[in-house]
Amino acid sequence: MNRILIVDASSSDCRIMSGLLTKAGYDPVAVSDFDAAKEEVEKLPPGAVIVTAMKFTGGTAQELINWQRQERLNFPTIAVVDNLNPSELLELMRNGIADVVQRPAIDKQLTEIVKKYAKPENMVLQLDNTLIPRSSKQFKNIEKSIAEIAATNANCIIFGECGTGKEQIARQIYLQSSRTQKPLIMMEAGGAALVGKHAPESDRSEIYDRIEGYFREAKGGTIIVKNIQLLTFEKQSVLLHILEQEHPDVRIICTANATLMKMVAEETFRDNLFFILRQTSINVPPLRETTEDIPDITDYLLSKYARKKQQPKKRLDASAVKALKLHPWPGNIRELKDVVLFAAFHTDGETISESAIKFDNAQPDTAEDLTHRNPKAEKERILKAFTRAGTWGGAAKLLGISERALYKLRKKHDINPDREIGS
Repeated sequence: MNRILIVDASSSDCRIMSGLLTKAGYDPVAVSDFDAAKEEVEKLPPGAVIVTAMKFTGGTAQELINWQRQERLNFPTIAVVDNLNPSELLELMRNGIADVVQRPAIDKQLTEIVKKYAKPENMVLQLDNTLIPRSSKQFKNIEKSIAEIAATNANCIIFGECGTGKEQIARQIYLQSSRTQKPLIMMEAGGAALVGKHAPESDRSEIYDRIEGYFREAKGGTIIVKNIQLLTFEKQSVLLHILEQEHPDVRIICTANATLMKMVAEETFRDNLFFILRQTSINVPPLRETTEDIPDITDYLLSKYARKKQQPKKRLDASAVKALKLHPWPGNIRELKDVVLFAAFHTDGETISESAIKFDNAQPDTAEDLTHRNPKAEKERILKAFTRAGTWGGAAKLLGISERALYKLRKKHDINPDREIGS
């Protein structure tokens, strides 16, 4: 819930405003003097709003604004005024007041004006380590693979695009394994600096010491290496040496995108290390290939959002679901979460319609490169995109390529404009 700071010497008006804001789903906190106001402003989270009387104990609304400027804070400040004339209101706006509420009309104006300035940054929803329930056949197969891999000590690489939930799958392998009494250590392969410990007096390299530090800390447990394709060649060599020479009692679960396979082929990722890490693997399909899961995922997200906001659960109508299913989702579940929560935040009622669904078309093209797929899979994906979109233009958008490029692929696979495949 958005935090709303009320600064007013009138205890009765504070109670009234707190009650109105609480009923509207906000989290109000009220103070009566300048020092307490400054203390509370410093604790405000993103998305908060200040509602203040023009004068209160030890200060004024203008002094509170001036203090915010000195501290490089910029929370929108709404002034509660007593029947000011238009010229006086204009002067307030020039001095930094975002908006005003007429004190005699607090019950009619307060929540609507606060709503204009309460920002959606405070609706951030973090997904936990549990798997989002999904009903598609592909995801049921992933759940089966998790259980099978967890029952062994095999290293595993989880392949998938950004935002598909690879880390949650990796954590589930750990949680369902016999290693749960031992540590789980996270290692970001592309991090600016490894966080393992280094002994300056050691005759080994700093990178060796730091990577070995992860294994010491995870002894008997599991290391999840995120984005393994980002390991430098030096780090690859160190990791390979540790695994081959020291045989640590640690399972390694890696996440990676399709770049890793290309790197192995081009010999920029050591193939011997690759095969040690990929004793088994899981391929996570992009969301655009499992759109039947979108209702399940959005229901899960909206349930969590409702609990966090302490509001009734919102739902998507048929038009919203259709719009979501036709989007190509380059950011996958992570992007879906942001789109759905933004729509929920900006929907007053309990039903989210297509008009509330906003897509960011400025995203980078992260669509899978069709040229790296085998011909049969390439053709199937083209036809599936056409079936979903209903037009070749829509299919091109879902595939993340231009209509011209799609036209060339249709010729390559002998797919005529009516979708039929030539002999």
